[in-house]
Amino acid sequence: MMTLKSIELNGFKSFGKKSEVLFTTPVVAIVGPNGSGKSNIVEAMRFVLGEQSMKSLRGKGGVDLIFKGSKGMAKSNRASVTIFFDNSKKIFSFTNSGAGVSLDYDEISISREVYPDGVNKYSINNTEVRLKDVIDLLASVNIGSSGHHIISQGEADKVLNASSRDRRAMIEDALGLKIYQYRIKESERKLEKTILNMREVGIARKEIAPHLNFLKKQAEKAEKVEFLQQELSTMYKEYFFNEGQYINFQTKNLTQKRKLLNEKMASIEDRILRLGDSGDSKNSPNNQSINEKKKEIEKIRMGLSDLTRALGRLEGMIDGIKDTSDTRVLTERKVSITEWDNLISLFDNEIDKALNAGNLESVISILKSLKEKLNIISKNDTKDINDIKDDQEKYNNRLISIEFDKKKILSEIENLKKEEEKTKQELHLFEELDHKFEESLREGEKLKYELMREKNEINSDLQMLKFEEEKLVSVKTLFEKEINEAQVLIGSHILSSVKQGYESDMIPKIERSVQEDFSRKIERIKIKLEDSGVGNSKDIIKEYEETKERDEFLAREIEDLNNSIKAIRDLIKDLKDTLYSEFKTGVEKINRQFQEFFVLMFGGGSASLSVVVENKRNRKGEDDEMEEFFDDPSEAIELEKGIEINVSLPHKKVRDLHMLSGGERSLASIALLFAISQVNPPPFLVLDETDAALDEANSRKYGNMLENLSKYSQLIVVTHNRETMSRAQILYGVTMDSNGVSKLLSVKLDDAEIYAK
Repeated sequence: MMTLKSIELNGFKSFGKKSEVLFTTPVVAIVGPNGSGKSNIVEAMRFVLGEQSMKSLRGKGGVDLIFKGSKGMAKSNRASVTIFFDNSKKIFSFTNSGAGVSLDYDEISISREVYPDGVNKYSINNTEVRLKDVIDLLASVNIGSSGHHIISQGEADKVLNASSRDRRAMIEDALGLKIYQYRIKESERKLEKTILNMREVGIARKEIAPHLNFLKKQAEKAEKVEFLQQELSTMYKEYFFNEGQYINFQTKNLTQKRKLLNEKMASIEDRILRLGDSGDSKNSPNNQSINEKKKEIEKIRMGLSDLTRALGRLEGMIDGIKDTSDTRVLTERKVSITEWDNLISLFDNEIDKALNAGNLESVISILKSLKEKLNIISKNDTKDINDIKDDQEKYNNRLISIEFDKKKILSEIENLKKEEEKTKQELHLFEELDHKFEESLREGEKLKYELMREKNEINSDLQMLKFEEEKLVSVKTLFEKEINEAQVLIGSHILSSVKQGYESDMIPKIERSVQEDFSRKIERIKIKLEDSGVGNSKDIIKEYEETKERDEFLAREIEDLNNSIKAIRDLIKDLKDTLYSEFKTGVEKINRQFQEFFVLMFGGGSASLSVVVENKRNRKGEDDEMEEFFDDPSEAIELEKGIEINVSLPHKKVRDLHMLSGGERSLASIALLFAISQVNPPPFLVLDETDAALDEANSRKYGNMLENLSKYSQLIVVTHNRETMSRAQILYGVTMDSNGVSKLLSVKLDDAEIYAK
């Protein structure tokens, strides 16, 4: 048999410090004055075993269970209780998976913690679990959640005052039948959930029907473009591989080029920096002399320029005079010729007139006129010729004067040229000296200029490289855009070709023009696909197949849910039949024990339990949902079973429980509770001052029953009764110090008797 080993309290109610109660004997008594906190031990046991009613724990919330502190001790931030069981015979088990907790240990511990905000944590063997797991584990050793194994003062007659339904629940828990109720409720919840799921599945199938029909038509169209997609996929694979290979090669190539150029640039800049300033030819010591000689030459040349211009003017004047003289002579000749011609013409005309005249007088008159004209012409010619001769003389004199000036200027020009030549020779001498000075600077400057030229070439190469990199970025951007479009059109599997291209170390063999042709062909296929009015055919076909599979799955799901509903309904019926059968058998066993204990307590009389049945419909709103899944709607009506208590005191006609006195009710309730515990004995039984109302005679009877019960269950008795204390092997005394903290003191009665003697 499993035994209770100990319970540990820490920060629970008045137990501010860690306290432990050991249960090493069949009967352990807990004693102490009122208000010392001994009942807190009982409540700690309720707490750790899963009690959810704060009223049963004498509190309103989790914070009421935590040690509030005192003058000498700070308050606790949580309350924890751990109970330890012997599991050497490995009798603990789970009906479910056990939340992943191993039970293959000789000791099983169950812990519960509560925090000020009301949060509770449960653990089994230091592994956090749910309350459900704790209840499941305790049920395997006949420790139920109703607390029939913990009977506190004032609750001894709870079974008497309970309703027939609540009393039935207590009996079921004591008989270890709670698991059936739990499974029935679980099955009912599962049934409700299954019904809801079935309706949801039906709605879902109706909702996808129109879409399924639409996808079917689209899939038929998509099959027509499957060939185009396959062709596109084939071309994409080759195109993406080549493009990825090209981008990968170019990226590495350009990266290497930039690295080499940067290294070369750094080397040149370092050499230029180390070369420094090679000197400046402006600092030559001959610069001043050279500049002076150049100024002298410039001055001479300016003088030559002025003289040359003056010479030019004189020569112009000479040419002008000569031209004028020649013009005069020519004019004179022309005038002479023109007089002679006029004279001839005159004579000819006058002679013609004379010849044609008819008389002598006319001839004489003509001759006289001719003579007068000859005189006039002769005077005019003489004057003109004289004027011309005078002018010619003046021109000759002017020409002689100008020719003299010309010779003088030519002489000055010759002198200046000689001076210029001399100065040039002097300048050449100084320039030769300066050349030798510059020779010392030329090599360093030449090297520096060469390095600067190389630097400029590298900068030019870097600019060209930048252009190539930007071009590659543009190619890569377009490539990534094409990849995204390809994934939409034919799926992400195409990325494998891209990856292969990127990972290839081979030098690309495909010319860019060939790739561009590939790209144009791909674009034409894409246009055909777009014109087809169908998106990605594989996606459409895939969606159609998935939707079709979904519809078929939902159809199978509906069939499975129908089968599940029938199976759950059958399971519920079987569980209820089993529960009723075992419950009925258990009640019969309890009645036999109840009668024996009742006679023992009252010296006669009779006592028994009877099962009563009443009809109860399901909750409002559930009838329509449930009845449609039962062959017979009447099956949806739950048969509610309850327990009635029948007693008959000896020598009295009292049969109604409410007519019993307080002492009689206590004895009756104790007899019933002990009878229940004897049918299916729990591992332990906690009795919290259930003997408070007993007199001395009945206390002895009570003590005898304790000794009998201790053969089947461990007893933890909280009492003030000396007779009850005498039946225990260990007494735990509970005291409260001045700080308001409960403390434990223990003594073995055998040792106490020895000390007393």
